Amino acid sequence: MRKIDRRILVIAALIFIIGMAYGLMRYLILIKEEPKMRPKMESKRYVKVGEVKYTTILSPTSAPGRLSPMAEFDLIAEASGKLLPGSVQLKKGSTFRKGQVLFTVYPNELALSIKASKSQYLNTLANILPDIKIDYPEQIKSFDQFFSAIKIDKNLPPLPEIESEQFKIFLSSRNLISEYYKIKKDELQLSRHTVYAPFNGTFSEVFAETGAYVNTGGKVARMIQTDMLELEVPLERFDAEWVKIGDEVKVYSEKSGLEKKGRVVRKNLFIDANTQSQGVFIRINNASAPRFLAGEYLKAFFPGHPVKNAMEVPRNIVFNSDEVFVIEAGRLKKKKINIIKINNENTLVFNGLPEGDSLVMQPLINVHEGSLVDVHKANDIKNKVDK
Repeated sequence: MRKIDRRILVIAALIFIIGMAYGLMRYLILIKEEPKMRPKMESKRYVKVGEVKYTTILSPTSAPGRLSPMAEFDLIAEASGKLLPGSVQLKKGSTFRKGQVLFTVYPNELALSIKASKSQYLNTLANILPDIKIDYPEQIKSFDQFFSAIKIDKNLPPLPEIESEQFKIFLSSRNLISEYYKIKKDELQLSRHTVYAPFNGTFSEVFAETGAYVNTGGKVARMIQTDMLELEVPLERFDAEWVKIGDEVKVYSEKSGLEKKGRVVRKNLFIDANTQSQGVFIRINNASAPRFLAGEYLKAFFPGHPVKNAMEVPRNIVFNSDEVFVIEAGRLKKKKINIIKINNENTLVFNGLPEGDSLVMQPLINVHEGSLVDVHKANDIKNKVDK
């Protein structure tokens, strides 16, 4: 019995001591003064801003393109025979000027045949001139002149006009009209034996050299024009809308440093499915040295067209494709803008913000909307645009 009472006494004593300790702790907590809380400090960022102000902006466009000859086609032999040399060497890379003889297909046999036909024609005409003088005196003067104008080594002159139906029947009965057009046909065929340069250019490929035998329709060479070139420039549809046919364009080679003027001659009325761009074609007069070469890549600078009620700013201040920061009541606020045109790698043209807004003119990193800011320096926006 004494042993049990002793345990109870020990337990009661422990509970009393713990209770006294807890009560003392609570008392000390209640009488302890609350520590003074320091006010929370909000960091402030200094930013560069500019006032939103809309004007009319002259917005130029530039884009690269590939240069190609204005004319490029194959030379086809229109007669069969041996190739004879012309005024220029029939070799790849040979240059020629408009009107020069490029080559001749052996013409002697046909030329002699035409001379024989003309001699026979003169004989027939001489035999019927006395009949014309007697039966159709009103026609004798024109046919005398026609007879005198015929030269064996030259093309036939025009046939005199025949007004009388009876006189036409008379000439037809003597085969004078049919023989005339037969000779004219042979003359045309003979002219096809000699090929003249249609423009200033060069041979880009040669398939049959001098001395070779060619058949009618055989490919002889491939030629390109070098004094007039065209530059095809793919533009975004928005940019292409600003470009007008007839606009003067500056074209520039970054490799050679050569610069010339060109003119817009046409635009595609479709969008390329692969590049989603619209082709603009610029014609360049390449007659004077130094010259561009077909196949070069050039950069075209199109004239600026006015964009009304717009503002030009650096591209790097825009985030999320169409959002910028403005300052309201000393804090950052996001706003959406309407991007009208991307000028170049550095700037764009926009509107959509109220005039007078304070636009942040520098890229901001690790900031969020509502951050406290202060203007570092108020500069004119134009000074912030890196051209």
